[in-house]
Amino acid sequence: MATDGETIIAFDLYGTLLSTESIAKELAKQFGQGKAAFLAATWRKYQLEYTWRLNSMNQYIPFSTITQRSLKHTLSENCIAGSEAATSSLMSAYDSLSTFPDVPPALEHLTKIPSITPVVFSNGTQEMVGNSVQHSPDLSPYSKVFKDIITVEEVQKFKPHPDVYDHLAKKVGKSREQMRDMWLVSGNPFDVVGAKAVGMKACWVDRGGSGWSDELIEGEAGRPDLVVKELDEVVDGVRRVQCGG
Repeated sequence: MATDGETIIAFDLYGTLLSTESIAKELAKQFGQGKAAFLAATWRKYQLEYTWRLNSMNQYIPFSTITQRSLKHTLSENCIAGSEAATSSLMSAYDSLSTFPDVPPALEHLTKIPSITPVVFSNGTQEMVGNSVQHSPDLSPYSKVFKDIITVEEVQKFKPHPDVYDHLAKKVGKSREQMRDMWLVSGNPFDVVGAKAVGMKACWVDRGGSGWSDELIEGEAGRPDLVVKELDEVVDGVRRVQCGG
């Protein structure tokens, strides 16, 4: 896909381009405003936990199924009876999550930089991610920015398993040795650490300004190469790192 001189930047979808917290709007319609933010955070917690448990057990369930089951887990744990209609509505809403406010101008900026090859790289199924990129009211206007949509579905592993990053490299035409010149951009620390573990460069989007606190891997190997507060800072930051700045 990429040609000589181009820089591959792989953008995570959920929690980076799309706000998983924005599902709270739909949760509020179903279960009330007072519980919505808490339910959204808990749903996301179990969604990710399920992927990590499946990796550990060497098993795979599509992310769409995981998303539905983690919703049911969340509702059951909080003694909330969720109807099939409510579940179906929430799953449909997951295809139309809102972007973070800094995403549209950053993607618009990318259209003017031919030396960057942006791709989406996600735990989601091809159908889920395709729906979000092509049909989400917030994200679909920028669908042509991305040169490819790459998901873990073919590998049947989830981030941060090393196989998924190897799969990303193959899909963009890079060897394992060339992964050191590829970039991951993610708001999820576990994703950043996973990319670093296979030799990729990684940018962490720290919108909350809380600073890096993940201590799983000591030293620079466990830290992002670049930290930004907004997505529009990524391109200039990548250039600085590439130039040794």
